[in-house]
Amino acid sequence: MALNKKNVENLQVKGKKVLVRCDFNVPLKDGSITNDNRIVAALPTINKLIENGGKIILCSHLGKPKAPDSKFTLAPVAKRLSELLSKNVVFAADDAVVGDNARKAIDAMSDGDVVLLENTRFRAEEGKNGEAFSKDLASIAEVYVNDAFGSAHRAHCSTAGVTSFMTGETAVGYLMNKEIEFLGNAVENPARPFVAILGGAKVADKLNVISNLLDKCDTLIIGGGMAYTFLKAKGMEVGKSLVDNEKLDYCKEMIAKAEKLGKNLLLPMDTAIASSFPNPIDAEIPAEYVDVTNMPADSLGLDIGPKTCELFANAAKTAKTVVWNGPMGVFENPTLAKGTIAVAQALADTDATTIIGGGDSAAAVVQLGFADEMSHISTGGGASLEYLEGKVLPGIDVIQDR
Repeated sequence: MALNKKNVENLQVKGKKVLVRCDFNVPLKDGSITNDNRIVAALPTINKLIENGGKIILCSHLGKPKAPDSKFTLAPVAKRLSELLSKNVVFAADDAVVGDNARKAIDAMSDGDVVLLENTRFRAEEGKNGEAFSKDLASIAEVYVNDAFGSAHRAHCSTAGVTSFMTGETAVGYLMNKEIEFLGNAVENPARPFVAILGGAKVADKLNVISNLLDKCDTLIIGGGMAYTFLKAKGMEVGKSLVDNEKLDYCKEMIAKAEKLGKNLLLPMDTAIASSFPNPIDAEIPAEYVDVTNMPADSLGLDIGPKTCELFANAAKTAKTVVWNGPMGVFENPTLAKGTIAVAQALADTDATTIIGGGDSAAAVVQLGFADEMSHISTGGGASLEYLEGKVLPGIDVIQDR
């Protein structure tokens, strides 16, 4: 994995223009930011470059606009950044992203100044890694820093293409470096026992992750909606539970693989059932617990049961490294959050290195109040999954080695 990439500590930036790809894809409501965690996460890198006298040009995407759209402007991010940095962040309002407004703002910069470009997805070429936009981005800076792990699995202009046209150094920021260290070490060189916990809805979303982690870990725990496909593959009645019927043979292969490799593959022993999925998702719902060998044909499995909570928690507590990706049930519903809470509590109680792999599991840990108890919460759901699959991420691959 990319553990030997240049980082901000290796750069000489005084007097140089530094293009920094951040992840400012923050939630907005009526033009106001409702959660600034991603902005706060970028501050260490930005502050280091300010301190070292660089001219810092920030860029990011926000949402999925197909063309310039005022609903997706980064203007609110510039305002919040100005507050957090206690200095004026100049917002280069420019539908072309790198147009006349942006170039004027950049030409007027002094050492330590910060400019934020408009949403990179205002340029249609961004998602296609088009050469023209990559060249435009490279033309405004001498140094490039990628600190957007959440977008590192995408080969876009601002995450990958730009580096082909940079004349100066390229590096990762502190946030990206931290992600690489935690996830990279967990997969390549974990302190053992290494326990991996996978949840979420579909087996199809995690095919390569399951196989790769079985090679690496000592115990693999499967919960969430995907567990019912594994249980059905073992010949059990799972009622109306979510099942990937096309992946039953794959699940049988993974069960056989675990046995062959001598790995523990833990599946639910009991489950919370209901007659229907809660609608709305947090609606009051009567749920009862049954053994997985005794699920009624008209029921729906929506969370792991108390015996499974204990089984999974005990496995996590004996670990030295735990990676967790995907909740154990419909955690947004208080009745069906018990399994996810039990796993989060077990990770909070252990001395192991605990890594939460972004996405819904990160949201669950934050929502349930366990964030401060974890060693690392990944900022990228898709990126962390691809990392756990063993894939090389384009946004990391293009960065110069130390």
